Formats: sequence, structure tokens, C-alpha cells
Amino acid sequence: MLVELLLLIYENDEKKKKWSREHLAERSTVPASTIKKFELQGKISLRQLLLLWQCLDDLNNLYAVVDPKKANKPRIPRTIEEVLQDEF
Repeated sequence: MLVELLLLIYENDEKKKKWSREHLAERSTVPASTIKKFELQGKISLRQLLLLWQCLDDLNNLYAVVDPKKANKPRIPRTIEEVLQDEF
């Protein structure tokens, strides 16, 4: 059930819609064949799912799906620009 929910979120991600499978594979280090298998069959390892999610979105948003109590955790900056912009 959780994998189906995560796959649905993945399929509706705006950034993912703009990238080719090969581009996503290059950015996430998850092989394109594994991404295809995930898209078609919903099968992927936890490690590769986290790599994809980290590439497409903030991991805190994944925590919110899995455990709503963790949704209010402060966001950790991912880039120097975010630190300099003081978005936290």
C-alpha cells in the first residue's frame, strides 16, 4: 500500500515530468532500467527509492507521508543558496 502511494506521488511530481528517464537516472544514480521497473511495476529497493525522492523532492516531505508526526521537523538546507537566503 505504501509503495503504491509513493508511486502515485512520484508519477505526479512536476519536476519528474520535465525530465527524461535517462536524465533522472544520471541525477539520482538509480539506473534507468530500475526507474522503468518502478514506473511500470512499482518495484524498487528502499535505497533507490530514497535516492529518487532526494533528487526530486525534500526528504522531509517523504517523512510526512510515512510518519505525519515528523512532518513538522525543521527543514535542513540542501544548498549554499538556501543557507544564504535564510529560508529556515
